[in-house]
Amino acid sequence: MAEVKLLGLSYSPFSHRVEWALKIKGVKYEFIEEDLQNKSPLLLQSNPIHKKIPVLIHNGKCICESMVILEYIDEAFEGPSIFPKDPYDCALARFWAKYVEDKGAAVWKSFFSKGEEQEKAKEEAYEMLKILDNEFKDKKFFVGDKYGFADIVANGAALYLGILEEVSGVVLVTSEKFPNFCAWRDEYCTQNKEYFPSRDELLIRYRAYIQPVDASK
Repeated sequence: MAEVKLLGLSYSPFSHRVEWALKIKGVKYEFIEEDLQNKSPLLLQSNPIHKKIPVLIHNGKCICESMVILEYIDEAFEGPSIFPKDPYDCALARFWAKYVEDKGAAVWKSFFSKGEEQEKAKEEAYEMLKILDNEFKDKKFFVGDKYGFADIVANGAALYLGILEEVSGVVLVTSEKFPNFCAWRDEYCTQNKEYFPSRDELLIRYRAYIQPVDASK
């Protein structure tokens, strides 16, 4: 039997991308929790270029970067396909995954930064959310009605956005502003709740990093 290990963090959306793909494929794996303040020799050896999680180790071979790992998993293991079969749909999935990856930093900065930097990040995040809301106007997921690659990449928007809003007091998304995005998020959570990490654990983790907004100001 193939040996599969995943070096990651239990509260990282990048690690969870890989975990969800492995679970969709039905692949058994060993999860190895890393400490980014004291990186293990295995992590440094497995990803000597970036020294980051996640890293998938399959039969002794190391694959780095979450989006690259997702493609590897889809090609290396049997089970339900993560990518669409149609070449055009596959290209769409890659496009939206790249878009979310590139623009997602603004969402994180909306919670983790302050002052002018935060306001600029919020403007960029709103612009991204408007585009995604329009994209979901006539479909359930990024590529039609089937959950796949781009949706997995967007797990931060589906799950972590609500966590960060609750912890920080900064609200980016409402059903009035972005109804189609919220419908996508609700469908996402309904279909994938068995894969989700503990919400309480995520709240505890991110409360240690985010200073809540003072509502009295």
